[in-house]
Amino acid sequence: MLKLLFLLLSLCTVVLAADLPSKKYLNLAAIKTMVAASEAKAQELHVEVTICIVDESGNLLFLQKGDSASLNTIQWAQKKARHAAFYKSPSKDAEDAVKKGNMAALAYPEFFPNQGGLPIIVDGQILGAIAASGAKSEIDEAIAQAGIDALVKK
Repeated sequence: MLKLLFLLLSLCTVVLAADLPSKKYLNLAAIKTMVAASEAKAQELHVEVTICIVDESGNLLFLQKGDSASLNTIQWAQKKARHAAFYKSPSKDAEDAVKKGNMAALAYPEFFPNQGGLPIIVDGQILGAIAASGAKSEIDEAIAQAGIDALVKK
């Protein structure tokens, strides 16, 4: 009887483990791939920026300030990335919402209305976000996009 009970419990454990979803995440290799591509894009565009990568909860995974990027870009890049991770949308969407008059959105947690942060979504899963700050906003976004493009192509 004890053997039968043990066998049933073992089978239940296997079935439950099989039902668990698999979750992708940003590992060091993925981060390095994105950073290298973003740095290359910034160099191509002749700009110095701060690059920030966060996980899906907005926790800092990577932060690098360009040599001549101003100090405020450290905060701005983090805010852009956190917005993109929290809302699973580009930080430009927040900028557009404010331009349309949605001032109440400014009270939302981690809401940051400035272009340059993009969510990192792979196979429908949000893995985090990447942002750049230090150049014109559309250039910041292009630098962040280069990082995502390199990750997706890999």
